[in-house]
Amino acid sequence: MKLPKFISSNTVLKITSLNAVVISIRLVVSVFIQRLLAVTVGEAGIANIGQIRNLLAMLTTTSTLGVFSGVVKYVAQFKEEQPELSKLFSTVTLFVIIGSIVSAAILFFGASYFSDSVFYSQNYIYVFQLLAVIVPFIAVNRVINGVVSGLSDYKRYAKIELISYLLGAVALLIGLYTKDLKGVIIAIALAPVIQLLVLGFVFGKTLNRYVNFKSIKLNFNYRNKLLAFTLMSFISSFLINYIELDIRSLVTEEININEAGYWTAMSFISKNYMVFATGLFTLYVLPKFANIKSKSEFKHEVLNIYKTILPVFALGMLLVYLLRNLIIQFVYPDFTGMEPLFKWQLLGDLVRLASVVLAHQFLAKRLVKSFVITELISIGLFFGLTKLFIPYYGTEGVVMAHFVRYIIYFLVVIMVIKNYYNKTDLELQ
Repeated sequence: MKLPKFISSNTVLKITSLNAVVISIRLVVSVFIQRLLAVTVGEAGIANIGQIRNLLAMLTTTSTLGVFSGVVKYVAQFKEEQPELSKLFSTVTLFVIIGSIVSAAILFFGASYFSDSVFYSQNYIYVFQLLAVIVPFIAVNRVINGVVSGLSDYKRYAKIELISYLLGAVALLIGLYTKDLKGVIIAIALAPVIQLLVLGFVFGKTLNRYVNFKSIKLNFNYRNKLLAFTLMSFISSFLINYIELDIRSLVTEEININEAGYWTAMSFISKNYMVFATGLFTLYVLPKFANIKSKSEFKHEVLNIYKTILPVFALGMLLVYLLRNLIIQFVYPDFTGMEPLFKWQLLGDLVRLASVVLAHQFLAKRLVKSFVITELISIGLFFGLTKLFIPYYGTEGVVMAHFVRYIIYFLVVIMVIKNYYNKTDLELQ
């Protein structure tokens, strides 16, 4: 089936429309699974599932020492230069070996401590021991995903995402019906292994064309270039997931675990529609920004992205808000405490989308200082405002903090990027 001309002539729309097909299927499956989980494991179970998902997100950073965005940038930049790619992957391989060994050792030997601090119970030691074994799979999976994104191979990306998600959903259902919540957590932990197998099947031949494994010689040639991305990734991915873990614990302690479950459920809904943007960021925005040289070209590209996707997202979020009670009734029966969270979460996510598009310039141009400062401001605001708002607004205070944080973050990012191009223009004069 051919795409309409106005879509096929616009790369942003092509990626978004293909993503939309995949994510629509994911959404249908996700609605069914989330309802099943809500009914079966309840608010407390949903909160614990949120914890394991945050842990996995943190491990995608620590197991690779945060090189994902660096792989995307340099594969996009040097995809026709095999010697340069060999140097890149020689260093990436070393980073993965170090990150995987350290992460696995910490998880395995600290399993008892982490079980207590994350789940407030010794019943989850097995989770951390299992994750310790899975860490290398998480690392390799993340790096290969970076290659797919760097090549902007959005068709294979969509296929990999869909097959991996469906197989992961089957594993989760098997886990739920055999071992209840414990089985669900095991299935979620095993998801990266499933995705790696799918990656090998769908992308294996293409990977061999760009990564000459025989030419890889372990060295640190790309160390300084990749360490910048390590720092940025630890702040943006590891730290934000750590803060989310902490906030969930804070809500549990200050209010109760059911309220933590409401916020987690709201976060799941948010992540389901924000996935539409994730593929666009890694497949289009980052590789495109990496090759942009001038302020006018950057401005033109940002406006193109904004006018293409922001109206679609705004309309979709309005629809989610209007149907919020139906969504709760259908997906999360009895989670009535979620209703007040929708407004602030949706508003915050719309501003977040606009700001994250701009912030990808920091990754594309390796603007480490700018990235670190703006991300620390964002994360600090989220945690600080959450602690400030919870005593007055309860769980709603978390999503209010989310909204206020991204308004301030958006303004800060605009100022930093303006300053960057003003300095660049002066240097060229």
